[in-house]
Amino acid sequence: MVVVVGSACAPETDDGTPSEAAGPPANLAGEGVVLAQEREVRFRGVRQLTAGGENAEAYWAFDGSELIYQAKKPGAECDQIFVLDPHTAETEMVSTGEGRTTCSYFYPSGDEIIYSSTHHHDASCPPNPDFSMGYVWPIYHTYDVFVANADGSNLRQLTTEEGYDAEATVSPTGDRVVFTSVRNGDLDLYSMNLDGSDVVQLTDSLGYDGGAFYSPDGSKIIWRAHYPEAGPEADDYVRLLEQGLLRPGELEIYVMDADGSNMRQVTDVGGANFAPYWHPDGDKILFSSNHHDPSGRDFEIYMINLDGTGLERITHSEGFDGFPVFSPDGRYLVFGSNRNNQGTSDTNVFITEWVSDLGG
Repeated sequence: MVVVVGSACAPETDDGTPSEAAGPPANLAGEGVVLAQEREVRFRGVRQLTAGGENAEAYWAFDGSELIYQAKKPGAECDQIFVLDPHTAETEMVSTGEGRTTCSYFYPSGDEIIYSSTHHHDASCPPNPDFSMGYVWPIYHTYDVFVANADGSNLRQLTTEEGYDAEATVSPTGDRVVFTSVRNGDLDLYSMNLDGSDVVQLTDSLGYDGGAFYSPDGSKIIWRAHYPEAGPEADDYVRLLEQGLLRPGELEIYVMDADGSNMRQVTDVGGANFAPYWHPDGDKILFSSNHHDPSGRDFEIYMINLDGTGLERITHSEGFDGFPVFSPDGRYLVFGSNRNNQGTSDTNVFITEWVSDLGG
């Protein structure tokens, strides 16, 4: 059983950012536990916002008052969607509690949320992938994109095409949604209006395009991608996709204009690079990568300029660090991490003040 408690929004200032009257972010870590590593110089005052299970992909409301994230809580069979008050750590489930859900996000108005779910096909969780073919991600054909009120009520289906529709995020300008779909036989990026109309295909190269986010001004899109070379590599990609699977061992970060033009590669470091997110200035991005680890098991957060220069390692914690997301005002960073999990496989959501000026 998933146990949840009510959530409450932090008071806001006139510019929409959380008020200091709400107090500092919550901290569910044990007393005296040090959550930051010595070399994590961009972090000030790391705090733990969730405890237990698999919690990740936490994204801010556009006014900075709440977070929305997906989690497989202890005792649950698969992920559901929750909202979280960063000042109190109070959380509330806003998905149906049925099927599997993923990739939640707020609409700019704050009144609605978007996420993908399989519940309308089957109330039970879809099966986990077969790892006999190596580490693979499931591409469930029963995923569709839904929109609901911020409390989870008034759920409406936005996509109805056969096959995978997921990984949807919303432009800060409030006019378009970008998402990944297999509707044309490959995993490409599409955009649509907030009501699901006017679907436009943005990418068309053979390979996986996903995890896309609009820039702060809505003019560009960053995403993760892998385009297999013709021959055995492409054949393997197509064979797995036909089975609803994806091998994510090689991914790089790309950027393009919001209409799909001017596509270019940002990272070229090898390994699996994913979960890109914009720095509030729009000139840099953060992302997670294992390129530094020959075993591929250790994921850390990096920052890089849009032109591919200035690569900087941000985290230095053993295990997984990923899904870095800035608060709208750039003051805070939330991220998912294996730190402080007492040797379990738990992943939790953490928050820290971002140090933009390292001084000298």
